[in-house]
Amino acid sequence: MSKSKILFPFILGAAIAAGIFIGGKLDFADTSDRLFSSNSKKDKLNRLIDYIDYEYVEDVNTDSIVDVTVNGILNNLDPHSVYIPKENMQEVADNMKGNFVGIGINFYTFKDTITVIKTVENGPSAKVGIKGGDRIVSANGESLLGGGYNNDTLVDKLRGERYSKLKLKVFRKGSPELLTFNVTRDVVPIKSIDASYMLTNNLGYIKVNRFAESTYQEFKTALDKLKRLGATSLALDLRGNPGGFLEIAVAIVDEFLEDDKLIVYTRNKKGKEDRSYATTKGDFEKGHVYVMIDENSASASEIIAGALQDNDKGTIVGRRSYGKGLVQREMNLGDGSAVRLTVSKYYTPTGRSIQRSYENGNRDYYDDYADRLNRGELLDENKIEVADSLKFTTPKGKVVYGGGGIIPDVFVPYDTQMQNETLTFLERRGFLDNFVFEELEKDRNKFNDISRQEFFENFTVTDSVIKSLEDFLKLKTRSNIVFVAYKNEVKHYLKATLAEQLYGYGAYYKILNKHDIMIDKVISLSQVQSN
Repeated sequence: MSKSKILFPFILGAAIAAGIFIGGKLDFADTSDRLFSSNSKKDKLNRLIDYIDYEYVEDVNTDSIVDVTVNGILNNLDPHSVYIPKENMQEVADNMKGNFVGIGINFYTFKDTITVIKTVENGPSAKVGIKGGDRIVSANGESLLGGGYNNDTLVDKLRGERYSKLKLKVFRKGSPELLTFNVTRDVVPIKSIDASYMLTNNLGYIKVNRFAESTYQEFKTALDKLKRLGATSLALDLRGNPGGFLEIAVAIVDEFLEDDKLIVYTRNKKGKEDRSYATTKGDFEKGHVYVMIDENSASASEIIAGALQDNDKGTIVGRRSYGKGLVQREMNLGDGSAVRLTVSKYYTPTGRSIQRSYENGNRDYYDDYADRLNRGELLDENKIEVADSLKFTTPKGKVVYGGGGIIPDVFVPYDTQMQNETLTFLERRGFLDNFVFEELEKDRNKFNDISRQEFFENFTVTDSVIKSLEDFLKLKTRSNIVFVAYKNEVKHYLKATLAEQLYGYGAYYKILNKHDIMIDKVISLSQVQSN
């Protein structure tokens, strides 16, 4: 497949989220005299908005003008200083906290009915017996039939205050009458760890999708479990991880580094530095760690990779990371909205800044991926551009570079078969999830007696299912998508998606990783390491 067929994976929303985020928030109301003393520039903006509000010939929503103004100002600073409108604050907060209050289901609007794809393990719905395939007919006496609600509205109806009750009427195939479930809303975790299991007898695997408040505890639980299973080496998968809390990344690195090793430091515009060092609590200091990164691994992911690389600990495997070395702090704007403002830069232990340049503006900054693609960097490590002026040396003499991401110790090219444009699009847009759900709905009972392990080892997706997928996509996308060149890859994705809906946590990646060339490389490296 040609290079031009590789999917452009840098989505603006993900890039915005790719900031290292300092946990504390600033409420400027407490220091308004100091920070917001009157001056002509601020008066000019206030006066203009007042003129428009009171004198303009037509009614104008001045709130929207303010939003545009705030975004315009931030766009002239750096690519990662962003405005969060009031209506988005709760979702952003939930994502960073690592949980939300709800009933714990993933659902799909199927034939105008809310249909449960799966319940969250140990969540409120799972505890009362709701299952995948159940149709929610009403909530607290209000009918949810007919398709008159969008997904956001449905989510609002199902969420609510913690410990509040929700009476659900549910249709389940095979039951002659509607079932009644009284669900108590509670905290539902948004898992940061997608999978953790043993790749070989002594090589454990943990995939981290972001760094939220709950991530370290999830990671520690997974690491302890793998150690009990015999893990003496670890594959830490940070591919596609856009970042999160700096202190969570530091806590994870601390598990691998010896006491007093420098992990990272930040520096603000006044030159003040804050340094983070490893402590005595590390539980995997003797084990070898392989950190897997790619072009979408950003900020906190890069802190981990950079800290280990600069301390000559472990092996960094994959492709050059995103290149995000700015630190944001969330600041309240007083009306429920907030701004995440870049307040400092971070540096790896050798003194590297891995932030790529944004001096030519945001458009040029986000076009960097296209530049890497055109150079062939994702397929050939010799095409990675480095600057000799940004050369650094680790304590053991290894040369590393700053100025635009972490360059791995072992390069693994982009897999143009498993990560081709069409497949990745279908997976990200939810088409594979929805198709698998509808296939399951035809006869869920046939999987009742198939164990998780038996499914992993023996289940195969047939050619007839591929044909059904092509028909499904023709109906949903109004285009003819035919899987000829990569039929086996499609089967693999479908099996992984089916496993996730049937067996839950970790099943998707345990199957998908069977055909992952970077996983294969790590296994090969670990076998050499142990010999």
